[in-house]
Amino acid sequence: MPRKHASPSRRLVARTSGFQGRIAEVDLRLLRVFVNVAEHGGFAAAEIALGKSKSAVSIDISSLEKRLNLTLCQRGRSGFALTAAGEAVLDATLKFFADMEIFQKRLSDATGTLSGEFRLYLPDTIQIHGETALVRAIERFSTRFPNVYMNVRSGTPREVEFAVINGTATAGITLYPQQRPEMQTTALFQETSFIYCGQRHPFFSLLETDITRAALTQARMIEVSDAATSPAWDGLKAEMNFRATADNVDSRALLILSGVYLGFLPELFAAPMLAEGSLRKVAFGDLSLTNSFYLLARPSPENEPMIEAFRSILDEVSA
Repeated sequence: MPRKHASPSRRLVARTSGFQGRIAEVDLRLLRVFVNVAEHGGFAAAEIALGKSKSAVSIDISSLEKRLNLTLCQRGRSGFALTAAGEAVLDATLKFFADMEIFQKRLSDATGTLSGEFRLYLPDTIQIHGETALVRAIERFSTRFPNVYMNVRSGTPREVEFAVINGTATAGITLYPQQRPEMQTTALFQETSFIYCGQRHPFFSLLETDITRAALTQARMIEVSDAATSPAWDGLKAEMNFRATADNVDSRALLILSGVYLGFLPELFAAPMLAEGSLRKVAFGDLSLTNSFYLLARPSPENEPMIEAFRSILDEVSA
């Protein structure tokens, strides 16, 4: 959303209190919140990107305004808008962050080691439980480059792409290969999912031979991402009775555990619940789904060494 500019109600005058040019760690955190709010066009729109509630975002912006002794934005019925001071602070902050990345790259070049912040955005549908390639990659990357500060966030696949495109993320994991010429997409790993039901579901106590195609297509089913495919599923999905949707793997599991819905879950994610008896795998022939994941990045001279290092480690653990 484009930023609206508020008309200044008075000329900026010299201040005798507030920010005195000494930047603390808390200032960096508040400035990052401010940049996200400005780029998303308001507090509500920045909630997901920041992983915070609207009220928490508002408190951060108020704290920054007190710290700077400036009004950075106007909020109210007329909508969100940056003040003239807010525009100036935003421009200065973006330049400052860019200078920080250049400094970190030069320091890394001089010492032969990586340092700085690696902002990795993940889709909220990805399997994070168990011994996955991503878990092993983060472990190896963090061990090999201890001076790198890891910042991991999650969002919808489209939010992940947006974060990479606008530079909020150093890199992202996505379900969809990106076709923009300035973006780099690298195929990573695949994830296999199967249909499960909860112990309260009528299918839980049935013999496999009793779960017919007719019974399966009549049961209430959770919506499936169009990024997930398999020959068996492609021939069946048009007949399915989709009656619910879930934005991420945890909420999908919650619906399945209710005993009302069938749904696909990654095999590793479902394994503990399968072992404890709260889930049952519905083995309808060779029915499964495959999700393909990609590393998405927009390389620049400042972030390319970090991206290449993480890409290389993902290749190592996925081999």
